[in-house]
Amino acid sequence: MNAPTPTGFRCGMVAIVGRPNVGKSTLMNALVGQKVSITSRKAQTTRHRITGIHTLEDAQYVFVDTPGFQTKHSGALNRSLNRAVTSTLTSVDAILFVIEAGRFGPDDQKVLDLIPTKVPTLLIANKLDRVSDKDSLFPFMQQMSTLREFNEIVPLSAKNADDIKRLMATVKPFLPEGEPIYGEDDLTDRSERFLAAEILREKVFRWTGDELPYTSTVLIEKFETEGRLRRIFATILVDRDTHKAMIIGQKGAKLKQISTEARLDMAKLFDGPVYLETFVKVKSGWADNEAGLRAYGYE
Repeated sequence: MNAPTPTGFRCGMVAIVGRPNVGKSTLMNALVGQKVSITSRKAQTTRHRITGIHTLEDAQYVFVDTPGFQTKHSGALNRSLNRAVTSTLTSVDAILFVIEAGRFGPDDQKVLDLIPTKVPTLLIANKLDRVSDKDSLFPFMQQMSTLREFNEIVPLSAKNADDIKRLMATVKPFLPEGEPIYGEDDLTDRSERFLAAEILREKVFRWTGDELPYTSTVLIEKFETEGRLRRIFATILVDRDTHKAMIIGQKGAKLKQISTEARLDMAKLFDGPVYLETFVKVKSGWADNEAGLRAYGYE
């Protein structure tokens, strides 16, 4: 039997938004205390709304990592990603608007313009560790405060545990009082099958760098559980034969590296051995086809 919810318990949804590559997924993973959202130096690696859950004695935080809002491309994939961002913003209790400390450009402004003024919004100036001139931060924060009436302005590094603890305390008053939505041990609402695809996709981006256009995705063809063992058969879907060659590499070396790293990460996350078999297939134009996107799990 579950213990009764303590009086004054708070539970709410918090969206993490910003332009691509400001560190949203790294921040999400730090807030949850476990890797639930993929990270990469390559912009636009998050494709779906990912929910990460952190439960304390007196509060449950439900963080929603959104795709970085795309302002430069207008294909079907990007329209799908942008819909995921805008629909999230109207259904949360608070928003963390993430920028890079010391930097605010037109793409940041476009994301800020999408944020509803009625939802409490905290400005998160991330990557503080990369700012060499700390004296420049105060005037930068003053300048940011003129853009909108932010509920809080929080400079931090997502890699600093004390900064993350401070942010959790800052966010807590914005969560409404209420029962927890998820179990106390839950870390995400996403299935193991989904997480396996995300881990493999992260490794693809990590090992192909900027050579491979981000219009590649991963399909889990089969996911079987035998005791603690997971048997996973996955397909990396790319747009062209040249992209396929990039992923496979010379004598299959790059694909082997991608698969090995993905398998080790999956085993760690699922706390059990993983058998992973990976294939690469070419399907031209998949990212420009609305019906095809839905079939691959995009909204």
